Amino acid sequence: MHWKIFSAQTALVVLLLGSQTLYAQPIIECEPIGNARPICGFSNPEDIVALPGDEAILIGEYGASAAATGRLLVLELDNEQQHTVYQGGQGKDQAEPGWGDATCTIPPGEAFNAHGIDLVRRDDGRLQLLVIQHGSREAVELFEVMGEGVDWQVAWRGCVPSPPNASLNSVAGLANGDFYTTQMVPLDPPVDLTADIPRQITGHAFAWSQADQSYRKIEGTDGAMPNGIVASPDGRFIYMNATAEHSIRKIEVASGRELGRAPVDSPDNARWSPDGRVLIASLARDLTGADFGACVSIQEGACSIPFKIVALDPDSMTIVETLYETDGPPMGAGTVGLRVGDDLFIGSFHGDRILRVALKGQ
Repeated sequence: MHWKIFSAQTALVVLLLGSQTLYAQPIIECEPIGNARPICGFSNPEDIVALPGDEAILIGEYGASAAATGRLLVLELDNEQQHTVYQGGQGKDQAEPGWGDATCTIPPGEAFNAHGIDLVRRDDGRLQLLVIQHGSREAVELFEVMGEGVDWQVAWRGCVPSPPNASLNSVAGLANGDFYTTQMVPLDPPVDLTADIPRQITGHAFAWSQADQSYRKIEGTDGAMPNGIVASPDGRFIYMNATAEHSIRKIEVASGRELGRAPVDSPDNARWSPDGRVLIASLARDLTGADFGACVSIQEGACSIPFKIVALDPDSMTIVETLYETDGPPMGAGTVGLRVGDDLFIGSFHGDRILRVALKGQ
């Protein structure tokens, strides 16, 4: 999820409004509380994926705004060292046939940010990282991820421009080069989510085909702020969060038939857990645009918006467990929950940290 600030004047107004909310004061201390330990030194680490071998994770930074430069980073889990593996303006990579739209031949510009990300093993055995970004262009950028253990590199291989007038949010890749993605809001007219949270339909999910080189709308997915999305291993079903509707839906992609729906407060990103459940980051239900405005105007530390990470049974479409919940320090505004071994890693749409939560025994 991302929240747009359109000018310095707007930011000042939002800051003044936000000072009246519960979440205007940042969390500065980078100290553990209970089983939750912050790892600081990031810039809006919005989404996270696990790397093969479970010795490292890959983090996508959204950057300071939609026009700012974010990074792709690898975090070693043993010593928690961070390594930048990509940032905007690295224009030496070449597009490769079979990686996205054949007309996309130029790497991203300096204004690069990583919004929703996903990692998939392609049919040819190579690892493909899909990155939604809004910086130098509206597109799904495609990278090859190479390495092992804690030694990883990425190389840009192509992109797929976003559908017309669509601000995409999350992406789920398939082994054959296809992917599913969500339009959270339109680009025109622009939606300032720091002013108000829309309750009307603002978007839907798309399917993009490598063979056809085209998008199609997935029926049954119209919703208020479509957000996180994951796909079943065979690609038949998607699980789509609709933030402003406080729900996650299971949709059969071919028919658009809804197979189930579960209530989740303000759901953000979704991730498969090793045990076959879907982990969902759930923000506080009663948030307003002013609350989000206060959060995104923070210049240092972390936002304090309450959140929890819940587990969904994808067969029964019921929430079966809350893995972590907080209403303040050491970090708020959680956007993704990724389980690796006995640890839960949580990112945020605004702040300088991720959380590492020990789940031993859970």
